[in-house]
Amino acid sequence: MANFFQDFVNNFKPCTVYALVGESGTGKSFRSKLLAEKYGIDALIDDGLLIQNDKILAGHSAKREKNYMGAVRVALFDDKDHRDEVAKAWKKAKIKKLLILGTSEKMVFKIATRLQLPPPQKIIHIEEIASQEEIQKAIKSRQVEGKHVIPVPSIEIKRNYPQIFSDSLKLFFRKKKLLNKNDGKMFEKSIVQPEFSKKGRIEISEAALTQMVMHCVAECDEAVRVKKMVIKTDNRGYRIIITIDVPFGTQLTGKVHKMQKYIIDKIESYTGILIEEVSIVIDKITGTDFGEKSNSSQ
Repeated sequence: MANFFQDFVNNFKPCTVYALVGESGTGKSFRSKLLAEKYGIDALIDDGLLIQNDKILAGHSAKREKNYMGAVRVALFDDKDHRDEVAKAWKKAKIKKLLILGTSEKMVFKIATRLQLPPPQKIIHIEEIASQEEIQKAIKSRQVEGKHVIPVPSIEIKRNYPQIFSDSLKLFFRKKKLLNKNDGKMFEKSIVQPEFSKKGRIEISEAALTQMVMHCVAECDEAVRVKKMVIKTDNRGYRIIITIDVPFGTQLTGKVHKMQKYIIDKIESYTGILIEEVSIVIDKITGTDFGEKSNSSQ
């Protein structure tokens, strides 16, 4: 009876979500299985795939995409059918612990939300489990050779994505406390070379992103004039600084925050890229006699 009750409780216990965060090419997929072993994690979410027990349970790999932007959309589960398929699969499999891999904390939280998962309870950064030397070696391999890792055996990749399969890698895991050197686990990972890595990274142009932001601002308030825009980017996403003039009498309370959210939501949903931050600087209030600069950054 006690075992029956415990099984009943476990069936309704929510999934515990972990996250492994690191910039693209720093070795997250390579180290994910070791991390899963350490925390007793049942399954992984990596680049559009739900992986459990060395098998692809649901989804499709971002690494099959022809261009970088398409890969980003897949990794973020931008397509409703894709995210519904994976959400249904993890619930059906009754997964209790799951690890999400992502390039930023914002990305893993977004993936969790889209897959109807609880927010990550524990976030591990790649720098916590890999040395700088190991990270730099992984980055060099990505940049020079275009090599990516999928944390499943080669037979799975050959069956599902033969066109991108390159090689396999076997990794032996043994806990430090074990005295018997033969007592451990062997993990196999697949090395792939996506089409987009062969052609080089494709990003949205600054001009296109600028036009999108201008359009979003106009949709929020046609009277607001954009004077200057600075766009910064790194492997985590885009940061946008907008300097604007607003007409006298504009109710600024709440408007700036609403505009920030509108810009982020619209651009992310349309392009699939991550907007890490939108800063809005009010340069001056127009239609007044004094025309003073506010220099108010939100």
